[in-house]
Amino acid sequence: MKRTPRVQEVGAYEAKTNLSRLLRQTRAGQSFIITQRGKPVAELKPAAVKGVRGGRGDMKGKIRVADDFCEPIEDMREYME
Repeated sequence: MKRTPRVQEVGAYEAKTNLSRLLRQTRAGQSFIITQRGKPVAELKPAAVKGVRGGRGDMKGKIRVADDFCEPIEDMREYME
Protein backbone atom coordinates (compact mmCIF):
# COMPACT_ATOMS: atom_id res chain seq x y z
CA MET A 1 0.00 0.00 0.00
CA LYS A 2 1.32 3.46 -0.94
CA ARG A 3 1.75 5.75 2.05
CA THR A 4 0.36 9.27 1.63
CA PRO A 5 2.72 11.95 2.94
CA ARG A 6 1.37 14.26 5.66
CA VAL A 7 0.29 17.74 4.55
CA GLN A 8 2.81 20.30 5.74
CA GLU A 9 2.08 23.94 6.56
CA VAL A 10 4.39 26.56 5.05
CA GLY A 11 4.30 30.32 5.53
CA ALA A 12 3.82 32.50 2.44
CA TYR A 13 7.30 34.05 2.74
CA GLU A 14 8.96 30.62 3.04
CA ALA A 15 6.90 29.33 0.10
CA LYS A 16 7.99 32.28 -2.05
CA THR A 17 11.62 31.91 -1.01
CA ASN A 18 11.73 28.13 -1.54
CA LEU A 19 9.25 27.64 -4.39
CA SER A 20 11.58 25.48 -6.52
CA ARG A 21 12.21 23.10 -3.61
CA LEU A 22 8.49 22.96 -2.78
CA LEU A 23 7.65 22.15 -6.40
CA ARG A 24 10.19 19.30 -6.45
CA GLN A 25 8.68 17.90 -3.26
CA THR A 26 5.17 18.33 -4.66
CA ARG A 27 6.17 16.44 -7.81
CA ALA A 28 7.32 13.64 -5.48
CA GLY A 29 3.87 13.54 -3.83
CA GLN A 30 4.11 15.96 -0.89
CA SER A 31 1.27 18.44 -0.29
CA PHE A 32 1.51 21.83 1.41
CA ILE A 33 -0.89 24.32 2.98
CA ILE A 34 0.38 27.86 2.48
CA THR A 35 -0.47 30.20 5.32
CA GLN A 36 -0.43 33.95 5.96
CA ARG A 37 -0.17 35.01 9.58
CA GLY A 38 -0.92 31.41 10.59
CA LYS A 39 -4.16 31.14 8.58
CA PRO A 40 -4.47 28.76 5.59
CA VAL A 41 -4.85 30.59 2.27
CA ALA A 42 -3.81 28.08 -0.40
CA GLU A 43 -2.99 24.44 -1.02
CA LEU A 44 -0.07 23.17 -3.10
CA LYS A 45 -0.56 19.56 -4.14
CA PRO A 46 0.40 17.26 -7.02
CA ALA A 47 -1.64 17.86 -10.17
CA ALA A 48 -4.08 15.15 -11.19
CA VAL A 49 -3.22 14.33 -14.80
CA LYS A 50 -5.94 12.42 -16.64
CA GLY A 51 -4.96 9.33 -18.57
CA VAL A 52 -1.34 9.28 -17.39
CA ARG A 53 -0.57 6.26 -15.30
CA GLY A 54 3.18 6.21 -15.54
CA GLY A 55 5.35 3.72 -13.78
CA ARG A 56 6.29 0.14 -14.32
CA GLY A 57 4.17 -1.85 -16.76
CA ASP A 58 2.21 1.10 -18.14
CA MET A 59 2.90 0.05 -21.75
CA LYS A 60 1.84 -3.58 -21.24
CA GLY A 61 -0.13 -4.79 -24.25
CA LYS A 62 0.74 -1.72 -26.33
CA ILE A 63 4.12 -2.82 -27.72
CA ARG A 64 4.68 -5.76 -30.03
CA VAL A 65 8.11 -7.13 -30.89
CA ALA A 66 8.32 -8.61 -34.39
CA ASP A 67 9.15 -12.32 -34.66
CA ASP A 68 12.23 -11.54 -36.76
CA PHE A 69 13.53 -8.83 -34.40
CA CYS A 70 16.84 -10.62 -33.73
CA GLU A 71 17.43 -11.71 -37.33
CA PRO A 72 20.24 -10.01 -39.28
CA ILE A 73 19.19 -7.17 -41.59
CA GLU A 74 19.96 -8.16 -45.17
CA ASP A 75 21.07 -4.65 -46.16
CA MET A 76 23.64 -4.71 -43.32
CA ARG A 77 25.09 -8.16 -44.05
CA GLU A 78 28.08 -6.82 -46.02
CA TYR A 79 29.06 -4.54 -43.09
CA MET A 80 28.93 -7.40 -40.62
CA GLU A 81 31.36 -9.68 -42.45
